[in-house]
Amino acid sequence: MTNQWESWLFLAAILVVATLGKNRSLIIAVLVVGLLKAIPGTDQLLDTIGSSGIDWGVTIISITILVPIATGKIGFADLMNAFRSPAGYIAVICGILVAILSAKGVGLLAASPEMTVALVFGTILGVVFLKGIAAGPVIAAGITYTILTVIHQLPAGLGG
Repeated sequence: MTNQWESWLFLAAILVVATLGKNRSLIIAVLVVGLLKAIPGTDQLLDTIGSSGIDWGVTIISITILVPIATGKIGFADLMNAFRSPAGYIAVICGILVAILSAKGVGLLAASPEMTVALVFGTILGVVFLKGIAAGPVIAAGITYTILTVIHQLPAGLGG
């Protein structure tokens, strides 16, 4: 367990890195967590956010993904069109792969909570310095993009 000053220093360092990297989302996140930390009696709230925040975030991302379906911008025809190309199949496979990897990742974190520190640090570095995004479903699209890029780089007979 770290002392209170160390946690403030760690948050301040993340804020500096986020500011230097001009990452607005991380700046807001650090400020919100810092504000909650500064308010007496919010330890339980911070614990709840720490244990359930990922689920809330996934729910918000899922809602965002479902909005085009609800507004009629995406329908069954679009889903069927996705299966008319190798890219559609790769996207489905990557979605499945990310779901499986995420489940394994949650298991790893439960078994080795110290891994959280390395993952948080790596995520911060990736978000701030490599202009990444800390999001789950977007990973599936990124993996799909990577595979498709590799396929398009293959010689004509191999890449389809």
